[in-house]
Amino acid sequence: MTRLASALDTLKSGDRAGFIAYVMAGDPDALTTLTLMKGLADQGADVIELGVPFTDPVADGPVIQRAAIRALDGGMTVKGVLQIVRRFRQTHPDTPVVLMGYANPFHAYGFDAFAAAAAAVGADGVICVDSPPEEDGALRTALDSHGLSFVRLAAPTTSDKRLPQVLAHASGFVYYVSTTGVTGAGSGATEDIARAVDRIRAASRLPVAVGFGVKTSEHAARIAAVADAVVVGSAIVEAAAAAGVDQALALARSLAEATHRARA
Repeated sequence: MTRLASALDTLKSGDRAGFIAYVMAGDPDALTTLTLMKGLADQGADVIELGVPFTDPVADGPVIQRAAIRALDGGMTVKGVLQIVRRFRQTHPDTPVVLMGYANPFHAYGFDAFAAAAAAVGADGVICVDSPPEEDGALRTALDSHGLSFVRLAAPTTSDKRLPQVLAHASGFVYYVSTTGVTGAGSGATEDIARAVDRIRAASRLPVAVGFGVKTSEHAARIAAVADAVVVGSAIVEAAAAAGVDQALALARSLAEATHRARA
């Protein structure tokens, strides 16, 4: 069983939802990112999503867009992202890390070379936001050959007809985008999310994580009651940029606690 599957299976066995925390690699520099990742794991993050900065993050709202630009301005590259993962693994061997990014940087690196390097440093999976099922075969094959999960996204606009195609080659977990907007822009009603999660579960045995627009502990708890995991990104990134790492970690701790006790 992979590190990611083991973590999610342990949560399921304990009837707890998982807390997945997102941070942008290189925002504002590699050392800050590494410090934040370690702190997130120590404060209760079950999985860490590590953003790979890109110049045109079309699915992301202003907070993540600004983080990506800061990272790129600071010189962050795909190789730099992988080095952050390598350094994180030296102190945190068990917390899964999923790389979240866009197709262009992965393609420029070379899909197989990227997958091999990501596996070698201790990454556990990849989310490629702008690569639909019709076009992700080469990336998916490379990731699979190196034992990395390929997390697919479903959205409120994913029809019943298309859902099986989205889920056909997904692994790790399914990321349900709870709104038709960008990251940080708000989230759907809990009732709608619950119905969507049930629909995905009926078509797949993978855990379902819900993200986009989750900002408060109360909101995280509501989603944790109906989903397998809650993803928070913009709120953490914004807190770190505005008030520093300590403030971001305090927020993360409250989000993790709310998520973990939602079903108690």
